[in-house]
Amino acid sequence: MSVARRLPEVLVPALLVVATALLGLAVSNYLEGYFVNTLVKVAIVVGLYVFIGNSGVLSFGQISFVAVGAWTAGVLTVPRADKPIAFPGIAHFLATTNVGNSASLALAAVVGGVFAFAVGLPLMRLSGLAAGIATFAVLEITNNVLGYEGLIGPALNGFSSVPPTTGIWQATIGCLICIAVAYAYQRTRFGRMLRATREDPAAAAAAGISIHRQRLVAFTLAGALAGFAGGLYVHLQPLAANDLFLDLTFITLAMLVVGGSGSLLGAVVGALAVNGIYTFFTAAVNTVDVFGWHLHVRAGTAEIVLGVLMVLVLILRPSGLTGGRELSLPRRRRALADLEKARATT
Repeated sequence: MSVARRLPEVLVPALLVVATALLGLAVSNYLEGYFVNTLVKVAIVVGLYVFIGNSGVLSFGQISFVAVGAWTAGVLTVPRADKPIAFPGIAHFLATTNVGNSASLALAAVVGGVFAFAVGLPLMRLSGLAAGIATFAVLEITNNVLGYEGLIGPALNGFSSVPPTTGIWQATIGCLICIAVAYAYQRTRFGRMLRATREDPAAAAAAGISIHRQRLVAFTLAGALAGFAGGLYVHLQPLAANDLFLDLTFITLAMLVVGGSGSLLGAVVGALAVNGIYTFFTAAVNTVDVFGWHLHVRAGTAEIVLGVLMVLVLILRPSGLTGGRELSLPRRRRALADLEKARATT
């Protein structure tokens, strides 16, 4: 496949993210926060795609890496003068250590990746239902440790003094970084080998591909992206452990499934579509204006609409809105592009 034909595979998701950011800048300051939240969700779902989409193994534990990243970035950026009040029982080296915004995001990615590697060493030997249950156990353990252990964070109090540095452009750049990393990975031999294990594990193993090793690489990379997204998230709004638990787990999985778990484009489209619909109906509880009409819905409508949407998509498009495929140039355009390239070289 030519480079010209592959180019839309990364350009289209990136352009969707940029278009969302520009739309967010065009609305009121009140609504801009919803667009920033959507962009952060895109980063989280792209991290999900790196492992789930390429391996075909369902993981309920990816949000635990988001939580670890959020804790890392949050604890390290709260002003030192505020830490005795915000984190009364925190360890001394954390109480006396502070880093800047960019460094906190980098450290969040590193911690998320290291944690994913440690967890994945034993768990990536599992498949099917056993893998799903094991990763769900990781999510449960992580939530309880972060929610009750005061040595590493605010415990039940949650974060309240983290600098709110995730604006529209930082969220956009963070999204583009995640998309670029996910695309680069899927084009490497590691990504191709992992997709081979997804399509036919027995044939892949017979060809000398280590299923455990390839899953571990993807799981670690997905954990790093999730930790990075968690850093963006904690710099967007105050968080507590329960904000990074079951609700976020299932809503982000729904985004991936609705968009199409088999493609990077599906991850981005699903996150934008589902979070847009969910946010709209959540805001409509307090009434929103739609072309001059005042729309007001009851609490819980967003969840009902999302559930109906998922059912319809799974019935009508079992492989998601994008069919689990990337967007590439049509064959005719590819042939013309190749012809122009041949003429240019002669």
